Amino acid sequence: MNNDHFHGKYEVELKYRLVSKANFLEVLNHIPHEIMLQDNLESDWYFDTPDKALYAQNKSLCIRKMEPSGIKLWIVKGPEADRCEATNINDEITAISMLKTMGYEVTLKAEKVRSIYFVGKFHITVDSLDGIGDFAEFAIMTDDELMLSTYKSELETLANRFGLTKVALQNKSYKQMIMEKYS
Repeated sequence: MNNDHFHGKYEVELKYRLVSKANFLEVLNHIPHEIMLQDNLESDWYFDTPDKALYAQNKSLCIRKMEPSGIKLWIVKGPEADRCEATNINDEITAISMLKTMGYEVTLKAEKVRSIYFVGKFHITVDSLDGIGDFAEFAIMTDDELMLSTYKSELETLANRFGLTKVALQNKSYKQMIMEKYS
């Protein structure tokens, strides 16, 4: 398994709503792929300042814990739509405490069930969120800003192999979807 899939400061990502997760996985089973993890429970803590300065700057700060894999991440997205950086951490409880000590507040805690598959240089993430639905994210991380549009086209072609088209494309983040549903 190649962990280079998650290195880079840019992420090209296309998120599609799935009509049938079972049908999607059936197609995946007929395509050469590697399994990174299956059916992990992800807990995400999103942070912002009391005056919502990160939100105003189109930035997102998240601490993520994945079980049973034990992966723990510090994730920052924005301000550009494709900008995303993540790093492994050892202790999510201390990281959360440190952010609170610095004046950040938890603005949302969200959970989802996630599986990650590698298809060539791309990764496909299949997510289930209670009350929101099932989704597939086709993505690649890169440091090469000049490749963003090329990768987007390649990801669209890969998604088409699963029968996914622009009709199913989702432009909202999970955070946005959850906040809209429960606010």
